[in-house]
Amino acid sequence: MSLDPNLDNPRAIASLIDHTLLKPEATQNDIARLCSEAREFGFASVCINPCWVSFIAEMLAGSPVKVCTVIGFPLGANETAAKLCEAELALSHGAKELDMVQNIGALRSQEVDAVGREIAELATVAHSRGAILKVILETCLLTGDEKVAACRIAAEARADFVKTSTGFSTAGATVEDVKLMRKTVGEALGVKASGGIRTLESLRAMVAAGATRIGTSSGVAILASLNAPQPPETPAPLHAAKVPGGYLDTY
Repeated sequence: MSLDPNLDNPRAIASLIDHTLLKPEATQNDIARLCSEAREFGFASVCINPCWVSFIAEMLAGSPVKVCTVIGFPLGANETAAKLCEAELALSHGAKELDMVQNIGALRSQEVDAVGREIAELATVAHSRGAILKVILETCLLTGDEKVAACRIAAEARADFVKTSTGFSTAGATVEDVKLMRKTVGEALGVKASGGIRTLESLRAMVAAGATRIGTSSGVAILASLNAPQPPETPAPLHAAKVPGGYLDTY
């Protein structure tokens, strides 16, 4: 697992990005544009809501860009059976990457076994279809100890990635959280930073902290900024900035 890609190379940067659009009001034309951009720039995946999986599987056919969707999104509070059904449908329609929201309330209630069983069942289903599973922790709702516990549970349950955020809660990714997640999982799992990552500087800071995948709706703008005059660097936040409501630039 490479933690040090060439972040001056547009293709290397693009290969880290899940090109994302999870706004509920997104139209088919919006999703089609997302797929076209992903093909053009070489993004790692297109990440959309489950109702679009069949559509983007057709749009991306013959392309190395992966079909990514979300499971139990954005709250993670569905029953396991519902998440499994959602995952099975997405996989049967062409999904190759599943970003599931863990059961946050169960984790915070210290129901470690239940959280682990759910992730393990989703991982088994994904791996049986040649897909990967990313576990969204929603770090802004967890204590430091809970973040560490969630990472360890995901690793033991054979998930492929741990991921910071949905982008639909009170805050998104932080350098501090990415560092903690990387320290906890070592090199055994990928670490995906998502939520509020809109600039090249922020992307670079997340990768330097240990992220191997970036979820953002700003991938095209980030690449466009690579050759543009750069403003003075503003470090990515160590602590999550709270938002009053809504979502953080969709991801």
